[in-house]
Amino acid sequence: MARPSLYLASPYGFATQWRELLLPPFIAQLEALGAEVWEPFARNNQIDMTKPGWAHAVATADVRDVGAADGFFAIINGTPPDEGVMVELGVAIALSKPIFLFRDDFRICSDSEDYPLNLMLFAGLPRQGWRDHYYTSIDELADPTKALAAWLAG
Repeated sequence: MARPSLYLASPYGFATQWRELLLPPFIAQLEALGAEVWEPFARNNQIDMTKPGWAHAVATADVRDVGAADGFFAIINGTPPDEGVMVELGVAIALSKPIFLFRDDFRICSDSEDYPLNLMLFAGLPRQGWRDHYYTSIDELADPTKALAAWLAG
C-alpha cells in the first residue's frame, strides 16, 4: 500500500544552515509516521536556475505538487510567516487538502483572540478541533490523539 504523500511547505530550504539542520528532523519524523514527504527544495533541484524562466518553473512545479499531494504540512514560523508558504497554504485550502500546521515560534502574530496567527491561515482547518491540526513541537507530531497521526494511519 502506498504511503500518503505530504507536501512539506517551509522556508527552511533557502539557507544552508536551515536546510542541513532544521529540515532533516521534520522529514525524518514525518517519514517515521508513514508519510512520503514531498519537500519542494529537493523536488525542484532538477530545474536549471541559470536559465531564463526558472522562477516561474519553480513556482508552477510547487503549485502542481501541492495539488497532487495527498496532504499539506506547513511550517509557519515567523511574524509574519514566509509568504511563499502562505501562498502554498492558500492553494491547499482552495483544494480542500488535509492541512497540518507547525509553529514553535512563541511570538504572537494574530488578528483575533482565537488563533495565534492571521485567522485566514486557519480557514482550511476544522472550526471545532483546529488545535488537533496545529503542532508546536516535533515530538507532538507523533501524538496519536491528534490529526496528523490519525490521517497517516488511515
